[in-house]
Amino acid sequence: MSPLLSANAAEASKSAREFYELRLYHLRRGPMTKRFDDFCRDAAIPAMNRAGIAPVGVFSVMFGPDSPTMYVLLPHKSIESFGTALDRVRADADYQKAGAEFINATPGDPSYIRVEISLLVAFASIPRVEVPAATAAKKPRVFELRTYESHSKKANKKKIEMFNTGEIAIFRRVGLTPVFFGETLIGTKIPSLTYMLAFESMAERDKNWGQFGPDPEWKKLSSTPGYTDAEIVTNISNVFLRPTPYSQI
Repeated sequence: MSPLLSANAAEASKSAREFYELRLYHLRRGPMTKRFDDFCRDAAIPAMNRAGIAPVGVFSVMFGPDSPTMYVLLPHKSIESFGTALDRVRADADYQKAGAEFINATPGDPSYIRVEISLLVAFASIPRVEVPAATAAKKPRVFELRTYESHSKKANKKKIEMFNTGEIAIFRRVGLTPVFFGETLIGTKIPSLTYMLAFESMAERDKNWGQFGPDPEWKKLSSTPGYTDAEIVTNISNVFLRPTPYSQI
């Protein structure tokens, strides 16, 4: 294990912080999307739950690039869970049976175009996934996934500190409801952090972000030397997601 992973794993274990595996399945329109849904609903999620991986979030792109792309969020209780999850799930006979069509796809009729995977570790101030109340009630919900890049690891850690010590509390107060916050350990955009917010609708999203910008506490925090965007953030990207009917988040 790399020194970075070892250090973060040791730190996370002390505070029971989760590790997040974020998968992006790039698909083609047509039968491929139904095959993916059938596989996740009937084979993958039940097997992952039996392996101790829960709740599993599955989302489609509402507004964003590369549609259709399915986002899958897998919370792991430890770095060991991440490392052994694939083998544990593949050893599940019910998974192999229920997911046979997806698992045994041929080169001429593949199940997906490609898969991208990132590994994140939860922030200390929000150590586990927080499932929105609307999920259990099967109410409509919209998710915003945001990634903040920094010019250096030092700057990235400073932005994480800013979230942990004040910004997430402001988020909660103005209705920006977090699902998870994670520091990217392995991925395509490093150094970076990624977080997910939940809303009942895009109208609620716009209203609550509108309350955040002029908030006095946020204005004070964001203008504090060492915490300004110019010092610690180089790029922000976001994508809007909708949950599948079988998503557990």
